[in-house]
Amino acid sequence: MTLPALPQFVTWQQALREAVRSLDELLHYVQLTAEQLDCLPDPAFPLRVPHAYVARMQVGNPHDPLLRQVLPLRQEQQVVAGFVSDPVGDGAAQKIPGLLHKYQGRVLLMSTGSCAIHCRYCFRRHYPYAQAQLHECEDKIAYIQAHPEIWEVILSGGDPLLLSDERLRDWVQALSAIQHVQSLRLHTRLPVVLPQRITTELLQALSSTRLRLVLVIHANHAQEIDAEVMQAVQALRGAGMMLLNQAVLLRGVNDSAAALVALHRRLGQAGVLPYYLHLLDKVAGAAHFAVTHAEAQALMRTLRESLPGYLVPKLVREVAGMPYKQPID
Repeated sequence: MTLPALPQFVTWQQALREAVRSLDELLHYVQLTAEQLDCLPDPAFPLRVPHAYVARMQVGNPHDPLLRQVLPLRQEQQVVAGFVSDPVGDGAAQKIPGLLHKYQGRVLLMSTGSCAIHCRYCFRRHYPYAQAQLHECEDKIAYIQAHPEIWEVILSGGDPLLLSDERLRDWVQALSAIQHVQSLRLHTRLPVVLPQRITTELLQALSSTRLRLVLVIHANHAQEIDAEVMQAVQALRGAGMMLLNQAVLLRGVNDSAAALVALHRRLGQAGVLPYYLHLLDKVAGAAHFAVTHAEAQALMRTLRESLPGYLVPKLVREVAGMPYKQPID
């Protein structure tokens, strides 16, 4: 079966505006029914997925690993003990609105509350972005200036690449002016879900700095990395950025050795090194994605047997209040 015709867009902004937001529209493209999938929209965390991402889904496959990442299932409505609204302690780590200081020498800035895609396992799906004063940067810059131990700043959100080129350039220049800041890290899913965002203008906005640039993308399955994504990644590498990948171990998406080996081999082909493979953060609404420690450890043993060491990610879990991500051996 072939995918029904998808619209074509001239700019990334247009592609973002026209992202699929209706369950009926998504089901039309993948040629499935709500009854087949037992899905149920959640107004508090609505469906959003760019057409470029839909285009990589397998038509007629209710178990497609990309579809499962974005499809709101009835299971999300179940209350499961231990699954909470703030599983990683963001609230306790917030020193001023929109700035988290969890780890030594690093701070994380909430640059926007928007994402191009709503991943159903997102650990910030309940984050109170409206209270984070995301458009205020002076107080965040002042905090960093007042803490000379901070050598790396992480732009996150939401997704920082949804900011305009001008806004990103402002952040880069403001952080570059702080002498004790040496590194700027951006956590983004856009090169994977909306590769049209990687433009010449964006690369110019990001690279006009003395700071070391680290871009951490988020791919969970090899099927996510098509030719257009490869092209976007190559452009980022060509601009001199260090590229890493964070993945989340998700039941029904990548909880097999074959899927994880294929993902990390594909990342290697793209020139992206693995960073972390996260156990699921226990966020309310995502319990059906959870994989046990024992299963994760067995998968890691197979990864170590199947891949060169530089393509093996670190298996970790984030525990609220701990000074670093907890390795799982």
